[in-house]
Amino acid sequence: MKLNKTLKLIGILGTFSMAVGCAGPAEKPAEPAAQAPVVSEPVQEAAPVVEAPKMTSYEVNKGDHLWGIAGKASVYGNPYNWPLIYKANSDKIKDADLIHPGQVFDIKMDPSDAESAAAVHHAKTRGSWSIGKTEESDTAYLAQ
Repeated sequence: MKLNKTLKLIGILGTFSMAVGCAGPAEKPAEPAAQAPVVSEPVQEAAPVVEAPKMTSYEVNKGDHLWGIAGKASVYGNPYNWPLIYKANSDKIKDADLIHPGQVFDIKMDPSDAESAAAVHHAKTRGSWSIGKTEESDTAYLAQ
């Protein structure tokens, strides 16, 4: 029983000492630092980033033709894409059926799906052709 009274007394003294310690003089909260007024500038939308097409070049070797160049895995991997090479190099190629060793062609490595589809369509529907003459269908394709 004596132990219970001692524990109660310790509890009361502990509570009392905590109450006295917490009841000290009140501290005044610190004043916030003065801030300059925030001036916001009008928000401008960023212009869309347009990446330049990825380009490479290809030097024509003896025996090359646009069909074969386009079919190479390092170029398009699809011979029907030969009109892409023709269009990108129309200043260097007068007849799509006649290219020469040593010519260096620009190859656009990331044509859009629409560009590729137009090239394949032209390759499949070009019609008859002859060496040394620019076909009307080729001229129409270049104008697109």
